[in-house]
Amino acid sequence: MSKKQVKRMYFKKNIGNNSGKVKLNEIPITTLFEYFISDKKIEGLASRTLDDYYTHFSYLMDYLQSELVNTEFKTSIFKGYIAYMLDEKQLNPVTVNVRIRTIRAFLRYCYMQNYIKDPIHEQFKPVKTIEDTLESFTPEEVKKLISVIDDKTYKGFRDKVIIFVLIDTLVRCSELVNIKRKNVDIRSGHITLESIDTKSKKTRVVPISTKTIKLLKEYLSITEDFDSEMLFLTYEGTTLSDNTVRKNLAEYGQIAKINKRVSPHTFRHTGALFYILNGGDPFSLQKILGHTDMSMVRKYIQMTNTDVKKQHNIYSPLNKVFK
Repeated sequence: MSKKQVKRMYFKKNIGNNSGKVKLNEIPITTLFEYFISDKKIEGLASRTLDDYYTHFSYLMDYLQSELVNTEFKTSIFKGYIAYMLDEKQLNPVTVNVRIRTIRAFLRYCYMQNYIKDPIHEQFKPVKTIEDTLESFTPEEVKKLISVIDDKTYKGFRDKVIIFVLIDTLVRCSELVNIKRKNVDIRSGHITLESIDTKSKKTRVVPISTKTIKLLKEYLSITEDFDSEMLFLTYEGTTLSDNTVRKNLAEYGQIAKINKRVSPHTFRHTGALFYILNGGDPFSLQKILGHTDMSMVRKYIQMTNTDVKKQHNIYSPLNKVFK
């Protein structure tokens, strides 16, 4: 019997026959996780998401300190892991929840495929967290950030364009670095985000304003000689990585002495808040952000008391009475 036939028989015995009640074979947790990852690849998850899954799983393995087989899976083990992260490691609940979601997805897969008997994933939930308090930039802080960039250099001008695109289109950093030149429509004023590059795996069209169009037009002209299909490039003409974008923005934040997290995500929050403050409606904002759930949009438009006061002065109900 060939190795291929043996492998096929093993697969049928241990993986393929999972309908109804079956006798559980002892399968190591690491092997099950590889099955899980293979399933996620078929679903079309982004490479970065898969890498995050591996990272979160490695933290679980560090806690277990030894291999675990499926017949040993118990709710107490995974609840103990949550307590370990919160109490001993003293991790932020937000960080803990990111790891919990990965483990729950993995355990749900194991249960649905009949690798484990009990729906362990239903026995624990994400921990309660304080409402997201990520601060947005003020208009003055955005101006200050842009002012410290030397836009007479290629890198500086490119980074200035990136900031304009981030705050104007509300795109994620992973979406930004995957924009192609052909995706930018200067004439109609929009950028197309291809489905393979978006979190929802759906094509999204985001509008760009006149100021951003002007900068993009100049940037497209400057980078034409690079002969690359990608929009944002390094000085050598290679594709810009999201880590480089994050690093550069953080450095500008230090130079400008902005006492807030200067990151692509903060620009996304800021753009969403400014959109609403400028009179934009939440429904069009939801479409631009690419969210299917309005509750997620609400998290992006947290207003300070000053913002609320300004809006109230403009839209006070009494303004309708005393014109």
